[in-house]
Amino acid sequence: QAHLAESGGGLVQSGGSLRLSCVASGSGFTINTMAWFRQVPEKPRELVAAVNTAGRMFYADSVKGRSTISRDNAKDTVYLQIDSLKPEDAAVYYCAISRYSDFQNPYEGWGQGTRVTVSS
Repeated sequence: QAHLAESGGGLVQSGGSLRLSCVASGSGFTINTMAWFRQVPEKPRELVAAVNTAGRMFYADSVKGRSTISRDNAKDTVYLQIDSLKPEDAAVYYCAISRYSDFQNPYEGWGQGTRVTVSS
């Protein structure tokens, strides 16, 4: 079973940047896709960015052009950098992994989340 640990959240000024990290540990799991989701109260969890082992990437329209997802396969770690932060980027960000290469397939491991607050 995978254990995912996110870090890098906190309070950031509007217009600033943040870099989130997520490390997967444990055994008995296969990682193809590593992804970042975010959620605000009373809204469904949103897929923000994802990358699979083939290097194909997905970005939500809300962050496209100002975010970068990357991964270090040797460390089972995925990163998300978002620049030019906006108040609407404030959310709890979750890391997730999947054995599938399709970004929309079920994700089998989730982190506990890291909160990002954006001050205007």
